[in-house]
Amino acid sequence: MVLLALFVVSSINFGDRAAMAVAGPAVSAALHLDPIVMGYVLSAFAISYVIAQVPGGALLDRYGSRWIYTGGLALWSLFTLVQGWAGLFSGLTAAVLLFVMRFAEGVASAPSIPANARIAASWFPASERGLATAIFNASQYFSLVAFAPLMGWLVHRFGWPWVFYVMGGLGLAAAAVLPFVVRSPLKSPLINEAELSYIERGGALVHIEGRSAVTHFTWQNVRQLIVNRMLLGVYLGQYCVGALTYFFVTWLPIYLVEQRGLSILNAGLLTAVPAICGFAGGISGGVLSDAILRRTGSLTIARKAPVLIGMAMAALIVACNFTASQTAVIVLMSIAFFGKGLAALGWTVISDVSPKELVGVTGGVFNTVSNIPGIVTPIVIGYIVARLGSFDWALVFVAAHCLIAVFAYFVVVQSIERIELAPAAQGRISKATARK
Repeated sequence: MVLLALFVVSSINFGDRAAMAVAGPAVSAALHLDPIVMGYVLSAFAISYVIAQVPGGALLDRYGSRWIYTGGLALWSLFTLVQGWAGLFSGLTAAVLLFVMRFAEGVASAPSIPANARIAASWFPASERGLATAIFNASQYFSLVAFAPLMGWLVHRFGWPWVFYVMGGLGLAAAAVLPFVVRSPLKSPLINEAELSYIERGGALVHIEGRSAVTHFTWQNVRQLIVNRMLLGVYLGQYCVGALTYFFVTWLPIYLVEQRGLSILNAGLLTAVPAICGFAGGISGGVLSDAILRRTGSLTIARKAPVLIGMAMAALIVACNFTASQTAVIVLMSIAFFGKGLAALGWTVISDVSPKELVGVTGGVFNTVSNIPGIVTPIVIGYIVARLGSFDWALVFVAAHCLIAVFAYFVVVQSIERIELAPAAQGRISKATARK
């Protein structure tokens, strides 16, 4: 029930983020916004989302996930709904309204994914955490499967503002249900003593939702999390995965319309095909990683192997530049999306290695890095398209990140193990042997 709740809410979250991408061609045409302005509008969410990550993680560690997550869901849904009102304006006024609302949506969304990792760390033993994390992480693909065709149809049938009205309304409805499901394992009526004992023995941090770790939040500890070599490699790898993610959720539908000649309705429908493959890749990555962990007992091998395979597949996105076939483009995008999903184990790794006192803050730092490409990628691609009149070099830009991700995990990251937070007076983090 907890995992289902995380999956549904995360699907709505990623659907809200992608709403502007699907409605983008209609929005830009109706409001007379050029590609550079659209790039800034598309990046507004990520700008604030990145800024708010560490504060959002600190709020989770201080107050727990239940009400911070619920409040964030209600607020970001409201800001999504209000974006539909931009249709009452045009030009600069409309662009400013869209930018401000997407900026506010990013602030409200900031605690959501760190909360998922925190809840997964409290509810799932290490041997099941890879699959559990992969399932809620795969919501980013499922959201396109479920909502891209719906949003494309809404644009076609009712006009682009209805994309934001419907998505915002779904989020507000989910906010009314979430606090009844997401609770600490120690307080949930859905768990019995045998299950609680089982997950705790397996490495679940069952107490983190029931106590405050605020005394461990210091900027010195945050600095230590930033400079830790293992985490630096994980951060760099996730940055690269994020570059692919933000291409898919911002520019892919626009690419299919403007360079491949699809209608908005067909682009919305066909965007679901790579998304289905991404969903399958995400689940497969979790299954494969947990299977390797059970077989080898090594977190390092279990978490790194899917990254190598997945990023090699994702790099095939550049092959779209060498075909004129719409079908071949969808196939190549689907392979790339599957590979990206297979490699997207960053949140599993964070659940595995975070200091137990600062799971929220560690997740916040990690999510800050992973969403910086949400600022960079839409703007860079916007300039590439505006200056060169083509997406060809944009795909090269995205594919290069796949190679950097492999370097990060296999050169920078060495062993993957739980970090033990040293006393604040010592001013350092020492690594202890992970529970295998």
